[in-house]
Amino acid sequence: MAFDFLKSKKNEADEILAVFPEDIYRTAELSLRDIISPSALQVNPSSLQLGEKLVRTLFAFSYPRYLHTNWFTPIINLDKVFDISMFVHPVDTSNVLNQLRKKVAQVQSQLATREEKGLVRDPVLDTAYRDLEELRDKLQQATEKLFNFALYITIYGDSETELNKLETQIKSALEAKLVYLKPALFQQEEGFQSTLPLNNDELLIHSYMNSAPISSTFPFVSFDLTSSRGIMYGVNRHNNSLIIFDRFSMPNGNSVMFAQSGSGKSYASKLEILRSLMIGTDVVVIDPEREYEYLAETVGGRYFNISLNSPHHINPFDLPPPREDESPSDILRSNIINLVGLFRIMLGGLTPDEDSVLDRAITETYASRDITPNSDFSKANFPTLSDLALVLANTEGGAGLATRLKKYTEGTWAGFLNQPTNIDINSKMVVFSVRDMEEELRPVAMYIVLHYIWNLVRAELKKRLLVVDEAWVLMRHEDGASFLYGIAKRGRKYYLGLSTITQDVADFMGSPYGKPIVTNSSIQLLLKQSPATIEAVAQTFNLTEEEKFLLLESDVGEGIFFAGLKHVAIKIIASYTEDQVITSDPKQLLLIKQAKAELAAS
Repeated sequence: MAFDFLKSKKNEADEILAVFPEDIYRTAELSLRDIISPSALQVNPSSLQLGEKLVRTLFAFSYPRYLHTNWFTPIINLDKVFDISMFVHPVDTSNVLNQLRKKVAQVQSQLATREEKGLVRDPVLDTAYRDLEELRDKLQQATEKLFNFALYITIYGDSETELNKLETQIKSALEAKLVYLKPALFQQEEGFQSTLPLNNDELLIHSYMNSAPISSTFPFVSFDLTSSRGIMYGVNRHNNSLIIFDRFSMPNGNSVMFAQSGSGKSYASKLEILRSLMIGTDVVVIDPEREYEYLAETVGGRYFNISLNSPHHINPFDLPPPREDESPSDILRSNIINLVGLFRIMLGGLTPDEDSVLDRAITETYASRDITPNSDFSKANFPTLSDLALVLANTEGGAGLATRLKKYTEGTWAGFLNQPTNIDINSKMVVFSVRDMEEELRPVAMYIVLHYIWNLVRAELKKRLLVVDEAWVLMRHEDGASFLYGIAKRGRKYYLGLSTITQDVADFMGSPYGKPIVTNSSIQLLLKQSPATIEAVAQTFNLTEEEKFLLLESDVGEGIFFAGLKHVAIKIIASYTEDQVITSDPKQLLLIKQAKAELAAS
């Protein structure tokens, strides 16, 4: 009996499937509408409850007499989630001209009535009359057209408070430009549908606009950084305009460049150097990886390899001759302070007592060569590290420091520091390479080279660019970072622009002087970033989510270029000849080397 019952039910199911097979199948199908539609929708007078989100639509109802280009840019650049719809409906010119004729007659009548009554001139009526007549002329001559323009903005929030805050922020930004908004009360559903990508204007709240103000509403506006002087840094990726800029036209000539390895930072730096040389700027480079040697040779510059076995020496005790506005005592005092900072790096730190002993010993070392605050430095015979070690050995509390200095005054390391300066840097481009210096001594070498360059800058006033590649090596030590920050702060006085380049953002920004160096740089260039460092970069430069994504997805030589308050997406482009000089691609370098060998053999 149970079997008969099941058999009858099966027959009924087969009959239903035979009649409605497609409908029953479709009931279990998941459509696109099911995926994108919210779980629930509630319509309120001033907002919509869309799932877990609150939604509110605002409309513009009043505009000023003039709308300037970029007036809508502050809203477009807000780092918030919102939808914007703009509807432009053409208006029949003949009908508008008839309406304008009637309106002009009304205004003329009001003006005549006021004149008959002897009333004071009304500037509002006069302005309206001139605007109406001007618009009639332009429409009649077909130089302008008239449109009905609608602007709707739909904002989102997790709570009523967040929604109100965002509404106030948007209204404040536009009211500052005399553009006024209102929420679409009791029309939130129509407003929301008007901002969906369906091209349906269901609110129908329009304002008359002619061609000129309509064109100013174009939302996709990017900054141009094109000036009549300077060098070309690259091409604006948004509008293909040239980014031509003069770093020395800014409050300071400093720049920073952050990029991950292989993203083109050295390429961009060498391209700027090459183009800066063309306009008469002297360039000095601290090169940690021997990447600038070929460029220096090509432009007739000088290249110095700083290492333990190098024939090139720099004496940290050298002093620049005082300028007209400087006193010898200030230069001597400043150099002693910088030398104490150098010895902190060399000796791995100093106690307060050792700091005091070392300060006094350096002063006595200079005095042993008759170098005092009133000396003529131009004819002085500067002491060396061995002279300091001798003074320390005979100073109370200095024996320990003298012992620690032995590795720099005797043996293999003595050739690096314990020699008089023997380099000639009389050239438009000078490169100091520290690639062959031992890792332990590389921060010391960079500090000494920087100190030497700074003395050179102070000695003679001329337009210079100082490039410090892989600056994070120096930023790991507080004294090195402090010295670099001092150059960034004081460089403008000596017509010096400091270009700081690094790939290790964490080490650079981890220094207490990292952010001050960034804030004292009028130009910043961000190239491709890694996911591990993008948050630190975004926090430092206040990047939006879209800008973070742009840096993560950029190709080699692409990024964001900041100049003051403006920033644009940049693509760095070099000519074929420039590329052959500045390339760091090993494949290209090998081909160039082979071509040179073949040319020499022939």
